[in-house]
Amino acid sequence: MTDAVASAQHLFAEQYGRRPAGVWSAPGRVNLIGEHTDYNDGFVFPFAIDRRTTVALGDRDDRLVRVSSTFSPETIEVHLDELTPDAVSGWAAYPLGVVWALGEFGADLAHVRGVDLHIDSDVPVGAGLSSSAAIECAVALALDEHWGLRFDRPTLAKIGRLAENRVVGAPTGIMDQSASLLGEADAGVFLDCRSLDADVIPLGFSEAGLSLLVIDTRVSHAHATGGYAARRASCEAGAAALGAESLRDVRVDDLDRARDLLDDETFRRVRHVVTENQRVLDTVRTLREHGPGAIGPLLDASHVSMRDDFEISVPELDLAVETAQANGAIGARMTGGGFGGAAIALVIDDLVPVIGRKVVEAFAEHGYREPGVFTVHAAQGARRDA
Repeated sequence: MTDAVASAQHLFAEQYGRRPAGVWSAPGRVNLIGEHTDYNDGFVFPFAIDRRTTVALGDRDDRLVRVSSTFSPETIEVHLDELTPDAVSGWAAYPLGVVWALGEFGADLAHVRGVDLHIDSDVPVGAGLSSSAAIECAVALALDEHWGLRFDRPTLAKIGRLAENRVVGAPTGIMDQSASLLGEADAGVFLDCRSLDADVIPLGFSEAGLSLLVIDTRVSHAHATGGYAARRASCEAGAAALGAESLRDVRVDDLDRARDLLDDETFRRVRHVVTENQRVLDTVRTLREHGPGAIGPLLDASHVSMRDDFEISVPELDLAVETAQANGAIGARMTGGGFGGAAIALVIDDLVPVIGRKVVEAFAEHGYREPGVFTVHAAQGARRDA
């Protein structure tokens, strides 16, 4: 039994006065490349990380669902017959939104008993590592197995996305949930967000002597705020003006025509998505043909595109990327939805402590809050732990 499982069982017992029936967990994710392409029906290439959210579940003999967590002192409860998208808010919208979304996908919630849930996590919140999807996927898998619903994992990813879109109010795509549910050790999930076909691609970082360094700027972001929604609206407007169903259908060769048809801001939003889609395809091909040491320029170009065309970076992210690059990183970019969060750098193992120290020093020189700097490894997706 791992420490996380033992802790989850102990915390559940402390909260509810009995042992849980089971413990499930789901990981956060790092998006290696492919930002803001998911809701444009494009391509993404994330991987699940070795930071997880754990859910301990206990059965009840009534129809209440109670949710508690280590990141809030309150316990939220709702009756299954009264659960609607507007019935919950705050942090509880993530787990309870999943309960509602299960019903929207056909689960017969009229004939299940309630549950008690206790949630713990070591996925940093607000860092762009998808702590929200980790909650959604851990809860979705726990309830699917406990209630005997038998949804497959791609459907559970859709359920998590619906919860986030409708209940939380964040207009995100399906990448985060897919990575959290489909991830495997030492591999990335190459996902076609239109067909939802997923291909697990070996990363080979360890064999090549490489580590992925995460630099958490500690500048929190929130997907439900206006910047994310505005970018999505720009993408939809650009696709419509170009006569495309989505920006997935716009090719790099079409950008000259797009420049003539679109205003400058919409064009730059479109250019980011179109070129980022191509960078995802190029990254997968480069990994297969040349190995991970060759993908650095694609990571670097992705950051420039997000900084200049999509305009979702912040000074702290730019400093993290530039400092890592200047001190020997193979490639670096911001990761996640933007407006804060984390940057990633692909680094030779021996340079990890050097680059980490240089980044901390650079933040101090600029008067920024000290960043969190740590490595992550590609890990198994959602699972039952006990």
